[in-house]
Order: sequence, then structure tokens, then C-alpha cells
Amino acid sequence: MTFADAQQRFSNRVTDYARYRPSYPPALLDLMRTECGLRPEQSIADIGSGTGLLTKLLLENGNRVFGVEPNAEMRAAGEHFLQDYTNFSSVTGSAEATALPWQSVDFITAGQAFHWFNVRLAAKEFRRILKPSGWVVVVWQDRRMEDTPFARAYEDLLERYGTDYKRVKDSYPETDKIRTLFDPDSFRTRDLPNHQVFDWEGLRGRLRSSSYAPTESHANHAAMMAHLGKIFEQHQENGSVRMDYFARVYYGNLPVSTP
Repeated sequence: MTFADAQQRFSNRVTDYARYRPSYPPALLDLMRTECGLRPEQSIADIGSGTGLLTKLLLENGNRVFGVEPNAEMRAAGEHFLQDYTNFSSVTGSAEATALPWQSVDFITAGQAFHWFNVRLAAKEFRRILKPSGWVVVVWQDRRMEDTPFARAYEDLLERYGTDYKRVKDSYPETDKIRTLFDPDSFRTRDLPNHQVFDWEGLRGRLRSSSYAPTESHANHAAMMAHLGKIFEQHQENGSVRMDYFARVYYGNLPVSTP
């Protein structure tokens, strides 16, 4: 799957994506400070920055952040969301062609975007824009699909009604694939807990934000939402349900480029 697919799949889901997707846990900053030496004066390229969820966390640390995003609608949403941050720059680009200058950033981050990358071309571009000894941090928020009856019911709904859920799910990054981006001697991983709490409208919005969820014009949309309503009623407590995640963090340095 490529960024071209993302441009098509998310353009009509921007509002729900910005409002209902999970933010990133503050513990990610703690990890980047202690493990990677992150300092506020350093610059970061956030690749596939989308509506700005990860970018915001980095900006709040005081960093200069370049949000690189190819999808015009997602990029516009990120610009609006982050308009009050003077240390934010919005960039039209992709993992394979960021449009950033040579050796211009200390960190490269990618939140929930790695599966859209051409890893070979992205690695070449990352080596071009990253300063020597710079760090790459890839974050992937995984729903904990089997931990609770609600989580299992929600997963069953996606498998039943998702237009191409299996194809998208199969494209999610595996550790072995992500590992190929990094110098093997520096590659590390960490899981950070995260969660969201949804009322009924929030759960509807979370589902609508998924690229494989049938839209209102689709024949399965009404049945999917009716099924979602039953799941909510069965598992809600005091009018809400909890969706748990692991923020899986992959980090390290790039391999030295061969001659």
C-alpha cells in the first residue's frame, strides 16, 4: 500500500480522523528524551503527519517540527489544528520525497504511517535529510484486539463489514519489516499503554475514521452502524466504552550508507 492509496482513502474521513483517532501517550516524549537524547532545540521531520496528532506532542516539547504530508485534505486539517504553534511548518511531501533540505533534521518520526512507505526509497530519503547520528522513531498504535469482550466484538464487526479490512490489516507493519529501516545494532522497541474512552457518538466517529469502514452511500453502512449500536449497548458502562492500545515504538539510527 502506498501514499497514493492514502490520498484516496482518507480524503473524505478527515474530520472524523482528527476528532476521534487516539493521541499519542506523553510517555513517548520521556522515552525519546532518555533513550534518544531528544532536546527542545532539535528539529524533527514528522513523516505522514496527517491531522497533526503526533506533531502536536512534539511541538509541545518545544521542538521545531516539519509536518510532511502528501494528502491535501489531511494536510489542511493539520495546518488548522496546529495554527497556533509558531515552530510548526507544513510541507507537501512524502516519505520518499520530503522536499526538505539535506541533513536538515535531528529526528525523523512517523506515527501510524509506516505501512504507506516504500521502505527502500524512504530509507534513501531519510539518510539524505537526517543529520549524522540522527534518530528515527516509528510509532504504531495497535488496538488490543483480544483483551476484553468489547475489543473482540469490535474486531468481529470490522471483519464482517469492513470493505477491505483484511487487506489493510495485513499491510500493518511487522517488526521484521520495520527493522530493515534501521542499523541492526541500534534498533530497539518499546510498548507504551494508551487508551480512549468513547460515548456513543464518539464510537461512531472512531469507526467512521477507518479507511475500510463503509461510508453512508455503501449498502452495508446501515447494518454496520446498527451492529455497532448493539455492541455499545452490551458493553457500555455509565454511557461509555474503553478502547485500549499499545503504542508500539520502534527507534534507532539509520545504517551507514554503502558506497
